[in-house]
Amino acid sequence: MKLTLKILVLGISLMMFNSCNKDENEIISKPQSNSINKILPLGASRVEGARPAYESFRYELWKNLIDNNWTFDFIGTQSDNASYASFDNKIFDIDHEGRGGWTSGQILDELNSWLSETGSPDIVLLSSPGGNDALEGLPYEDAVENINSIVEILQTNNPNVTIVIEQMAPGRSDIMTSELTSFLDQMQQEVLNISSNQSTSTSQVIAVDMFTGFDDSLLADDVHYNESGAEFIATRYYNVLESILEE
Repeated sequence: MKLTLKILVLGISLMMFNSCNKDENEIISKPQSNSINKILPLGASRVEGARPAYESFRYELWKNLIDNNWTFDFIGTQSDNASYASFDNKIFDIDHEGRGGWTSGQILDELNSWLSETGSPDIVLLSSPGGNDALEGLPYEDAVENINSIVEILQTNNPNVTIVIEQMAPGRSDIMTSELTSFLDQMQQEVLNISSNQSTSTSQVIAVDMFTGFDDSLLADDVHYNESGAEFIATRYYNVLESILEE
């Protein structure tokens, strides 16, 4: 009798445990935003961040936008679980599309799926294009093709989208081999080409210089931003956004 009771209790406990795990792991889609100035931060770990180890630019950019009274909404299927102080009595908007370690090809493969979930962004912040391709030694030509295809998907999804694409900040000087340096130098020029060639009458592609003035003091490790680096990148983004945001 006692053995039967123990088995029954164990069975109920396992059912409750499995039920709790299902609830915790269940993916709940976020409602699509109806805000003006829907901003999609898109990229890899420099978008995602990993407090306290290193920073994303998103929090500093969000504070800049709040401080200047813009109406906007960060969108993305990802959420930031780090702790952030409130600012101006507002809670940080944690939505983004940053995937640590992802290459341009991986982002390209999943982009349509993400857009179908988030809805169309008005503005995309395309961070460090091809950065992980360079770190993994993948072909430069493939990265360029992937980045152009990413831009084309974004414009097909929303013919009026504005895409702000980084001429990316370098990694720490002691990891910048001749191969990495060559890749980044070529990509800086390629981003200008993409900006010129992919802009349309309704969709601007805007290159933003993140490398001039960027140095090792702005990095938390080999490639990721510390707080000062995040502020540096956020300021460069804000200087572009204030001229294109809808009032």
